[in-house]
Amino acid sequence: MSNFEIAAVLVSVLGVTLTIRRSMWCWIVNFIAVVMYAYLFYVVKLYGETLLQCVFMAMNIYGFYHWSKAKQHDHEIRLEHLSSKLAWGQIILTMIAGLIFGLSLQQFTDAAVPILDGQLAMFSLLATYWTSRKHIQTWMLWVVVDIVYVGMFAYKGLLPTAGLYAAFVLLAAFGWWQWLQVKQKQQANSY
Repeated sequence: MSNFEIAAVLVSVLGVTLTIRRSMWCWIVNFIAVVMYAYLFYVVKLYGETLLQCVFMAMNIYGFYHWSKAKQHDHEIRLEHLSSKLAWGQIILTMIAGLIFGLSLQQFTDAAVPILDGQLAMFSLLATYWTSRKHIQTWMLWVVVDIVYVGMFAYKGLLPTAGLYAAFVLLAAFGWWQWLQVKQKQQANSY
């Protein structure tokens, strides 16, 4: 455990909390968190997670842009529908991409847990994309992904980060509930 890892944990919790609240600041705070974690994951040879953090940097810029264009007159971010067919199609493609990425990590690096690292990296990208598109389903996906992350980070001895991801499970469940409440309010106001 290092002070740097603890700082990354705190910044990450703030970023997710701001995301749940649908604050535009979430994208800036999350950007800082992913820069910190890119460095940390590189040091512990989780290369899939390192690359993921680099992609997250770009996704945070995209999310900020998409949310800023979608702001409503009441300054609330309007949630969007995701069909089951589209969601399952994206999940299947993500599984395939995760396997390919994991096998690449296994073949070309000394990654600690390449297949798991690859799958988690790809599913994290999908969840972040769904967040940027304002889909409520993002929170269900984050619950599953974060549970698996807890085990991987505990295995790698990153206990504060494992604790962070355990907290992320709870925050994602709360985010799901919170966004459902907002969606119901938005539906009621549109009639």
